[in-house]
Amino acid sequence: MAQDNATTASDGAVKQHAGVRQVWRESPTAVKSLLAGTMIIRLGGFVQVFMVLYLTERGFSDGQAGAALGVYGAGAVLGTLVGGWMSDRLGPRLTIVTTLLGSAALLPCVLYLDNYWAILVVIAISGAASLAYQPASTSMISLLTPVERHVMIFAMGRLAINLGTTAAPLLGAALVKVSWDFLFWGEALAVVVFSAVAATTLPHRMTTDTTDTTKPADGGTADGEAAAGPTGADGAAAAPKASYLAVLTDRRYLMFLLAMFVSSVIYIQHISALPLAVKHLGMGIEVYAAMIALNGLLVITCELLVAKVVQRWQIRTAVIIGVLLTGVGMSLYALPLGLAALVIATLVWSLGEIIGYPSLFFAYPAQAGPPALRGRYLGASNALYGLGSAVGPFIGVMIWNRYEEGLWLGCGVVGLLAAAAAWGGVRPPRATEKNEDRAENEGKGIGDSGTADAEIRTGT
Repeated sequence: MAQDNATTASDGAVKQHAGVRQVWRESPTAVKSLLAGTMIIRLGGFVQVFMVLYLTERGFSDGQAGAALGVYGAGAVLGTLVGGWMSDRLGPRLTIVTTLLGSAALLPCVLYLDNYWAILVVIAISGAASLAYQPASTSMISLLTPVERHVMIFAMGRLAINLGTTAAPLLGAALVKVSWDFLFWGEALAVVVFSAVAATTLPHRMTTDTTDTTKPADGGTADGEAAAGPTGADGAAAAPKASYLAVLTDRRYLMFLLAMFVSSVIYIQHISALPLAVKHLGMGIEVYAAMIALNGLLVITCELLVAKVVQRWQIRTAVIIGVLLTGVGMSLYALPLGLAALVIATLVWSLGEIIGYPSLFFAYPAQAGPPALRGRYLGASNALYGLGSAVGPFIGVMIWNRYEEGLWLGCGVVGLLAAAAAWGGVRPPRATEKNEDRAENEGKGIGDSGTADAEIRTGT
C-alpha cells in the first residue's frame, strides 16, 4: 500500500510539472486540433487588419472606415457572449462548427455590397460569428486537459495566436498586391478549414457534472458565502435557471472581470498611446516598431518556458503578478531615460503578459464557474477583454492629449487597483478541503476537468 501511494504521488508530480513536449504529446487529438485551428484562423485573419484600408480604397471616408472597424469590434464582443451561451446549451463542438461556417459565408458578401449600411450589418454579424467560437474552444480544451496542465496548454494556445497574428499582416499585404478580394476569400477559406478540422476531430458530446448550475469553484455560493435561499421539497437550495444572471450573482467573479477589464485597458496602450509617446520623444516609427517586435519576440520565445514554472504556482498568484507587472511596466514609460525607458518598460509589461495572461484570460475563467455555466463564464471574460480593448484606445489617447506622461503614471495607479481586484476576485485554493474534495471526486468518478469543486490552481 505504501509503495502504491508513493507511486501515485510520484505520477501526480510528473503530471503536474510536465514540460512542453510531454503536455503536447499527451494531449488528446481534439485539443491539438483546436490549437492548430486557432493558428490557422489567426493566420488567415486579414479582414480586421486591413478593413480601414479596404473601405477607403473603395471610396468610403476615413470616418466611415473607422466606424466600420468599431462595429466589427462591437459584434465580436456580442459574439463571445452568444458563443458562451451556445456552448452551454448546444455543446462546444456544434457551437464551433456552426459559428465558423456562418462567418465564412458572410465575409465574402462585403465584396458585393455597395450600400454602406448593408456593409455595416454584414460586418457586425460576421464579427460576432468569427469570435463566437472562442468560449466553446476554451471550454473544450479545459474539459479535455487536467487542471494542473491548464496554464501550459493555454500558453500553447497563446503561442498559436501570436504566431498567427504576427504572420497574418505580412501574408495579407502580399494578397492585396494581387487583389483585395483575396483578403476576404482567404480568410473565409481559413475559417472553413478550421471548421472542417473541428467537425472531424472534436467529440460530439462532453460529459460534465451539470447537476449544480450555481455552485462555483470555491464550493460556496456564487459570492463565496453560505447558501441562503428558497429550498425545494427535499430541503436543498433551489438552483435558478442557468443564464448570464447566474454569472452576475457571482460577486467574486465580477471583481475578477473588473481586474481583467482594467488590465485590458492598460495593455492596449502599447498600441494606442505608445506610438504617440515615441513621436513625442522625437524618435521615428522604427523605434515604436522595435518595441512591438521586442514584445512579440519575448512572448513567442519565452512564454512556454516560463509556463513550466508558473504552472506550479497558485493561479491567484500568477494572475495578480501578471496584472501588477502590466500596470507597473506601463508606468515606467514616464521615466526620463529616453530609449532606455522604452526598453525597460516594454520588458516589464511583457513579463507580466507572459506570467499572467494564460491564467488571466484562459485558465481561471475556465475553472471559476460550475460546469453547466463554463461557456457563460468564458463568454463574459472574453467580452470584458474585448470591451477593454475597444474603449482603451479612446481613453488612452484622450488622457495623453491632456496630460501626456501622466497617462503612464495613471496606468501604474490603476494597475495597483486592478491587482487588488484580482486578489479579491480570484478564489484561493482550499488547502484544508483539498483531500476531502479529491476523495469525493474519486468516489463520483469525476476527472480533473469535470467538477465544480476542483481546487482553483495552476498546479501544486
